[in-house]
Amino acid sequence: MSRLNNDYISSDEALVNADEGATQGLPLQSLDHRVQETEHPGSGETLRPRHSYEDDDEPDDEYFKKSFHEHDERERLSVSSADSFTLYTPDEENEILRIFNRRLVAFSALLYMLSFLDRSNIGNARIAGLANDLHLDSAQYEWLLTAFYLTYITFEWMTLLYRVVPAHIYVAVCVLSWGIIASLQSLATSFAFLVFLRALLGIGEAAFAGVPFYLSFFFKRDELAQKIGLFISAAPLATSFAGTLAWVITRAAKNGPIAPWRLLFLIEGFPSVIAAAFTYICLPDGPGKAKFLNRRQRRIAEWRLRREQGSDSQDKDAHKGPSWGEIVQILKDPKCYLPALMAFSCNVAFSSMPVFLPTILTEMGYSSLSAQGLAAPPYLLSFIVVLITSTLSDRLHNRSIFIIFHSFLSFLGYALITVAGLRGWSAGWRYAAVYPATIGFFSAITCIIAWTINNQDSAVKKGMGMTILNVVAQCGPLIGTRLYPDEDGPLYLRGMSICAGFMLFVALLAVTLRMLLLRENRKLDEQSKADYIPLEVQNSTMNVGNSGARTETTDRSIPLARRSASLDANYNHTPSESGEHLFGSRKTQERDFAAAEEGHIHKRDGRRESRFRYLI
Repeated sequence: MSRLNNDYISSDEALVNADEGATQGLPLQSLDHRVQETEHPGSGETLRPRHSYEDDDEPDDEYFKKSFHEHDERERLSVSSADSFTLYTPDEENEILRIFNRRLVAFSALLYMLSFLDRSNIGNARIAGLANDLHLDSAQYEWLLTAFYLTYITFEWMTLLYRVVPAHIYVAVCVLSWGIIASLQSLATSFAFLVFLRALLGIGEAAFAGVPFYLSFFFKRDELAQKIGLFISAAPLATSFAGTLAWVITRAAKNGPIAPWRLLFLIEGFPSVIAAAFTYICLPDGPGKAKFLNRRQRRIAEWRLRREQGSDSQDKDAHKGPSWGEIVQILKDPKCYLPALMAFSCNVAFSSMPVFLPTILTEMGYSSLSAQGLAAPPYLLSFIVVLITSTLSDRLHNRSIFIIFHSFLSFLGYALITVAGLRGWSAGWRYAAVYPATIGFFSAITCIIAWTINNQDSAVKKGMGMTILNVVAQCGPLIGTRLYPDEDGPLYLRGMSICAGFMLFVALLAVTLRMLLLRENRKLDEQSKADYIPLEVQNSTMNVGNSGARTETTDRSIPLARRSASLDANYNHTPSESGEHLFGSRKTQERDFAAAEEGHIHKRDGRRESRFRYLI
């Protein structure tokens, strides 16, 4: 029986030491050197034994068996790598994700809901008396919408400032600026002043548009769609809330001293000013600076991203300036323009429906109050579907199928509205078709944004990808905001048919990009095969003798879970010198084991390296 030397380090010290070792390129302790925690007598501190044996000792059977069997099932399907197994448990990682969901994603979604509310409530204000009081015709109303998007597009480059300015300062200034400007709309007395305010509002919200890029500082690729889905779902929720709130405000202020549309701008704009103060206090600049995590959790939050995002922590890299080489490289990559064109097409519908739906409903024959109320349910249902879609997209590791499905669903909705108008069907048919139309474009744009970020392999490229997507995508509203002039009412056939065509175009672009990425992944696979040479695959990997000497004799790409029989038989283990994924997903285990059975291992050091692959 072996016994460990009485030489202990604390759990946090183990994490820090391994963290520093990885930064310096030093080998990490392997999964096979099980970390056994104990409590120091009298101190209550959790300690970990250093992994060394006295020269005259042999491995302790019960020690290895207990360590393996306690963690085998829990870790078998975990994405934790060998080094993460010794540094933190899946329970700790899941707890950090839950905290990020509550404190970061939910708060970001709240801010986006406020921004979308302040952007789109002009549609509710229009039928609440804005057009009559300021004597606005259809063309002037369209210019109010266009002015916002002109500055919004012009200042999309500010997405890159998330890597330059600390997020808690940058986002707080954005929220404060649009909150003040949105509230000032209640004081507008002329068309010119309102156009000016709408243009300033576009600058403030453009600076905030890079939040999906900011969320990529905290989450892995296969976690990102759900988080962006939670963030984007605030848009339909805001629109639903705006319709309900507009109905309440319009009804309450009907005979009051303040015009309903002025009260609407004030009540919906001022909360952003208050939220700016909380943003400055609560929003973290990176996973290592999240005040709502303790010291150990901050270390884990950094470490779990280390393998996927590179050897340097996200916080050390978060405020570096962009590399011009990477910027030029992504500007020359056609793969970043296809998602941008998809987002452009989606935004034609995405931008027009919320600001025109109340007007369209009044033209269908509903009263102003009824139109405010009926505008809410389609967006509330869209909110629920967006959450379901983003979750399934992450679990299935697929973006294209969901984009194709939802864009085609939206196409069918707009097509039904058009056909119902041409055939003279009742307003109920046209209203029912609004549901698939809105569900489709909200869900599609969520997956498009996640797809753009997923398929860039560095933070700079992610930022540039989001900048290109936002610049191209926000040109869509320049078309969308002019699709429903008064003279096309009450059916608005031209606008509905154009939106139907653009949503069908999204589906075709998604199919094209899917085929392109499949071809690129095949090229990567072929290149990877050229870097592998056949070697004999053996069952045992290392002999631990009385002197503690180790002799490596096998391919280390076989997952440890598939070597459990060998583990129980002779306790021979393979060190993972750079923290590779020994416990990966089931697909990863099967792929690695198949490669081992074929006798293919990497030329460089006899094991499979992680490599970037495009998400389909």
